[in-house]
Amino acid sequence: MIDPRLGGDARVLDAVEEEVPREQWTSWLVMFLRVMAGLALIEGLYHWGIVCGIGAPSPEGFEAYTLPFQSATVFFAVIDLVAAVGLWLAAPWGAVVWLTSIISMTALESLFPQVYGGGVWTILFDLALLAAYLTLAILSAREQAT
Repeated sequence: MIDPRLGGDARVLDAVEEEVPREQWTSWLVMFLRVMAGLALIEGLYHWGIVCGIGAPSPEGFEAYTLPFQSATVFFAVIDLVAAVGLWLAAPWGAVVWLTSIISMTALESLFPQVYGGGVWTILFDLALLAAYLTLAILSAREQAT
């Protein structure tokens, strides 16, 4: 069917409009990164709360804990807040810092259970978040390639 206003075939224009990528997976990835930024912010503030004595498991204070517990808590207090900023900006370095945090927490919980208690649910949750991120990143990369 020829559309006299367009001077050509309207079906061709419809086909071209359908081929334009909608970047649906990229928007899902950005939304996922923003949610992870919020969770990283909460986790970082939780760890800083422990350092400051707010919500600490022991009333003696942060100094009374073992050195591995103190080191891990300060590490996660810093890295989670840095990751939160990077994830919110959807910057590549933010995802790298967040992945470092997730993998470090999984390794700490599984290899050194005496530090935080070796929570199996924490390990499974972190691995599920890692799988979700990798899936969305791969789908987004495929979408960008087309």
